Amino acid sequence: MTYLTSLNDVQRQAVTDTDGPVMVIAGPGSGKTRVLTYRIAYLIEQGAAPQQILALTFTNKAAREMKERIQAVVGSKGQRVWAGTFHSIFARILRVEAAKVDFPPAFTIYDRDDSKSLVGDIVKEMRLDPKQYNANGVLARISSAKSNLITPELYAKNDDLVQYDRMNKRPQIYDIYARYYQRCMQAGAMDFDDLLLQMFRLLQENRENVREKYQRIFKYVLVDEFQDTNYLQYAIIKLLTSYPGSEHNICIVGDDAQSIYSFRGATIENILKFEQDFPNVSVYKLEQNYRSTEHIVKAANMVIQNNNKQIQKEIWTELGDGHKIKMIKAVSDVEEGRLVASTIIEYKNRIHLENKDIAILYRTNAQSRVFEEHLRKQNLAYKIFGGLSFYQRKEVKDILGYLRLTVNERDDEAFKRIINTPKRGIGKTTTDKIAEIAVAQGVSMWAVLTSGLYPATGKLGSFVNMIEKFKAATTTLNAYDVAMMVAMDSGIFEQLRQDHSIEGIGRLENASALLDGIKEFVENDNADEATNDRSLAAYLSDIALLTDMDTSTEDEPNFISLMTTHTAKGLEWKAVFVVGMEENLFPSYMSMSSPDQLDEERRLFYVSITRAKMFLALSYATSRYQFGQFRYNDPSRFLDEIDEVHFESTVERRSKLPFKEPKLLADRPGRKQTYVSRVNPADFKPSPSEELAEGMQVIHMQFGSGKIMNIDGARDNKVATIHFDQGDESERRIMLRFAKLQIVED
Repeated sequence: MTYLTSLNDVQRQAVTDTDGPVMVIAGPGSGKTRVLTYRIAYLIEQGAAPQQILALTFTNKAAREMKERIQAVVGSKGQRVWAGTFHSIFARILRVEAAKVDFPPAFTIYDRDDSKSLVGDIVKEMRLDPKQYNANGVLARISSAKSNLITPELYAKNDDLVQYDRMNKRPQIYDIYARYYQRCMQAGAMDFDDLLLQMFRLLQENRENVREKYQRIFKYVLVDEFQDTNYLQYAIIKLLTSYPGSEHNICIVGDDAQSIYSFRGATIENILKFEQDFPNVSVYKLEQNYRSTEHIVKAANMVIQNNNKQIQKEIWTELGDGHKIKMIKAVSDVEEGRLVASTIIEYKNRIHLENKDIAILYRTNAQSRVFEEHLRKQNLAYKIFGGLSFYQRKEVKDILGYLRLTVNERDDEAFKRIINTPKRGIGKTTTDKIAEIAVAQGVSMWAVLTSGLYPATGKLGSFVNMIEKFKAATTTLNAYDVAMMVAMDSGIFEQLRQDHSIEGIGRLENASALLDGIKEFVENDNADEATNDRSLAAYLSDIALLTDMDTSTEDEPNFISLMTTHTAKGLEWKAVFVVGMEENLFPSYMSMSSPDQLDEERRLFYVSITRAKMFLALSYATSRYQFGQFRYNDPSRFLDEIDEVHFESTVERRSKLPFKEPKLLADRPGRKQTYVSRVNPADFKPSPSEELAEGMQVIHMQFGSGKIMNIDGARDNKVATIHFDQGDESERRIMLRFAKLQIVED
């Protein structure tokens, strides 16, 4: 057992304490995977039969690596351990026991597209509005119900759920759920949630001949990443391990501070209440971090201590002080992208980091665009993880398809992409026939419709008229205004707005980010400097130059990693940039109304900064385009939770959070009382920028009342220095054409 000598004292105790319930709280970089795999190897060496060990994970990759490590210690016996994801292990058991839950042994497992198609059929059969009963939104409700052990019958009787659906103008969801559940049963099919729900049914309803059988088989149960379990998964675990005479040989490994998947149904309560469910549990805290240097570790501790619900621990390291955290303040998201790319160049040149040593982490996929563009300009290889490259995402390509056909009617690929997107009842048979005529006549597919080679009537006629309207608009409108018309009139934005799932919100953000980029091109310095061309054709040409360089990096392992903060969990790099550290972005605006959700945002930040081994950079922009609006932002409150001693410089990072309610504060003698923050939008009317002058009293929607101290610059580049009354006598410099200031009349 020489492998035990490689463990520290706490790790060794967690590995060798094999009887009864054990909870291992594993901080970031503390050797969690090593403890879990060595514990299984130790069990086998102590005489446990490999087939009596059940190890549940959340990814097939984790299960594979676990088995490989076990076999490295105990040999081929490790292959017989039941190690796999919740879904794969339960599917294996359900194949054997399917008849007991009224399914055939060869049941089908529906993927997301299968489920969406079935829901769509049911909505159509019930003659409901498919926009109101969007398949993704309906499936999200069904999934949530199943994860909380709510069957269709219980759903219909739950007044809170039914009332919620009525408030959201979808009162028939309970009926759709019932039909969906029945149709799956009828088809002998389970979706991913059913693999858990039917496993629970199997154990709950067949105590003597099934539950007790698997309780005997699985003498030892281990669960990795326990903080990510949902209510249903934990319910199944308890059925397998809690029974009269049970030794409760269950070991959970996880970290409450890294519980970040509530949107998937995971609940932090499972790990927080584990000691109540298993009173005799032995608790081991892995607090030594083997990954990060001291400034990073201490900053992480400072952040997470602000959460309300947590298991107390203090992460520490022996890797030395290391480098202090770099703070990057930018005036816009475009400058943020440039500064981050420049810092990466500096790290590569001065510290000799390779691309593979570096990661850029962002809160939403839509943020990747500016970083992609600046990395391309610096000729830095990168790869998007957890999602497609920004310009390869469907919703982005759909809008660009419309814009391409608007500018170039001979673009057949754009034509084929958008002819029935969003769905307008033009089927594949029709499209194929148009393409066939186009090839035969040697003309474009658009020409086939407009020259009478194929009758452009009905829905086809409406499509032609719409594109002609977009084409006409390009002669009078700039690129952004045309793009907005396309997004709205084509129906793409309306379709995206109807999808309220997490994925749907992300797609809407991506579409909005594309429009933000076009607005930057029109209003900022992205236009062609030589011709000052702000047309749609010029924008598409600019984007084509960028996307043509977006070559695959599959054969080049040395790339910078770009991903969301959620995707980064479990990974590590020498240098990590956590970007977009602003209020309403990180933490997300969706978390502001709930203390629990704000705590989860803080855990997500904790996970993000603990990915860094040597270098950590945090960046924010004081302004950015969001949903077509130029917005000013405060630094994230999370930055203020880290002591200044851990930063390289004293860049402003103090949040100026708005009061919960508007408050009138006494102004200086002789001046009116004014709102410090949260101006009522209904009463706010921006004054024309050309009327603004030095010495004027003004009101800003976000910063409240202030006085223009100075104006410099010329024409469109005028910048005002404004002294705002925010308690800390704040001064800000704002470009007047974006300022949106209301003059306070004397």
